[in-house]
Amino acid sequence: MADGDTLALPNSGNAANRGGRFGWALTLVLLTLLAVGLGGGVGALMVSEFERAVLAKHRAETEASNVSASPYSGAISLRSVAPVVTNLANSETDWIRLESSIVFKSGTDINPDIMVAETRQDLLAFLRTVSLAQIQGPSGLLHLREDLNERVRLRSKGSIQELIVESLVVQ
Repeated sequence: MADGDTLALPNSGNAANRGGRFGWALTLVLLTLLAVGLGGGVGALMVSEFERAVLAKHRAETEASNVSASPYSGAISLRSVAPVVTNLANSETDWIRLESSIVFKSGTDINPDIMVAETRQDLLAFLRTVSLAQIQGPSGLLHLREDLNERVRLRSKGSIQELIVESLVVQ
């Protein structure tokens, strides 16, 4: 044998090579199983937290809807306003009749009869400026109701809470 020659054992390189490959495969399988387990655990934790948050929100909404504050609490009164009949703007043949009531704070210094009379007069003046096209359809009726409520609140300086439209006839 020469100085540079080494003695090789039969199949010694193949066994080490096979053991290294098996070790790597085993490591990859274990890491994959660990990743799947951790991912599933974190996902389950997140889902349970989400479910708890949704249930808490639902409970809070349910409790809030059961204990809703009425806008008509306190010292309030209801008075009927005499029917308002007038013709519409720019027309002598189109007429409107409005029957309504007002909800107002009863603890104010204002005489309720005077407040009702002023409200009726203001409704009459406003309805004379409304055209038929403005009150047609559901959105027109909604806008008329909002305009009337806003006008009545401004006129009474906040003592009237709402104008309730009982009937509205346009002929």
